[in-house]
Amino acid sequence: MKTRALAAPALLAVAALGLAGCASTSSDSAAGADSGTVTVVASTDVYGSIAEAIGGDAVTVTSVIDDPDKDPHEYEADARTQLSLSKADIVIENGGGYDDFMDTMLKSADNSDAVVLNAADISGYDQEPAEGEFNEHMWYDYPTVGKVAEQFAAAVEKADPDAADTVKENLATFQKGLDELTADVDTLKGTAEGQSVAITEPVPLYLLDAAGFSNATPDEFSESIEEGTDAPVRVMQETLALFSEKKVALLVYNEQTDGPQTEQVLAAAKDAGIPAVGVTETLPKGEDYLSWQTSVIEQISSALGA
Repeated sequence: MKTRALAAPALLAVAALGLAGCASTSSDSAAGADSGTVTVVASTDVYGSIAEAIGGDAVTVTSVIDDPDKDPHEYEADARTQLSLSKADIVIENGGGYDDFMDTMLKSADNSDAVVLNAADISGYDQEPAEGEFNEHMWYDYPTVGKVAEQFAAAVEKADPDAADTVKENLATFQKGLDELTADVDTLKGTAEGQSVAITEPVPLYLLDAAGFSNATPDEFSESIEEGTDAPVRVMQETLALFSEKKVALLVYNEQTDGPQTEQVLAAAKDAGIPAVGVTETLPKGEDYLSWQTSVIEQISSALGA
């Protein structure tokens, strides 16, 4: 699984603007600084939602990628993000090569005082595994999310000691929600364990692994789709055979990327009567992190008839 980082082709142009050039641009983080709350910038609304759940009224959160219709991998940096990062007290990023633009822009913003929470680093996982590639989609790994939540709560408490009691309560509530997600996965495991699954990209693999699924997808296929390139004909044939020969019980695909080969896989699953569940890299509208993940687990369970 090769890392495909969030791209920022306009980054140099934004850096050249400098803080003076974007001083008149409004942002949630700027508002947070004016109101006395702890200002937080998250690379995506996934981490923004976690920050809001724990920080409550003590924080003002700006999520750089905050629209489910946007492909995070096609992100183009802008002056608003630059300004937000220049004023941030806490920055939450995924890391693992996923959103490197955050570090680059934070450096350009000349904000060395911000507390930077990097989920991939916090996870404790080896980011240079002996076999395969590092799966950077940390938000589908609940133990890592729990660690990020704890470190974020500590950072908010340090920045605003008066908010400590509220933050502790919010953290406890959020952790209870994570425990419920873990319990749901354990229940799903009773049906899923040992069954094979196909994916279009490695986005949901932490969740699928925790549920006991075996990923039958050729690595070359999911790598190609993640990188936005075409898989070789041989690999495509192997992938399609997973459905025509009914070698998998389920297809889990990334709704936020598409293309001819992804469409072929979806059609093959439909033709074979194999259920398909869509997942995303950002929050669906109207969802917070916990409700979103609950829904994903429920959809997978329903697809398996659990």
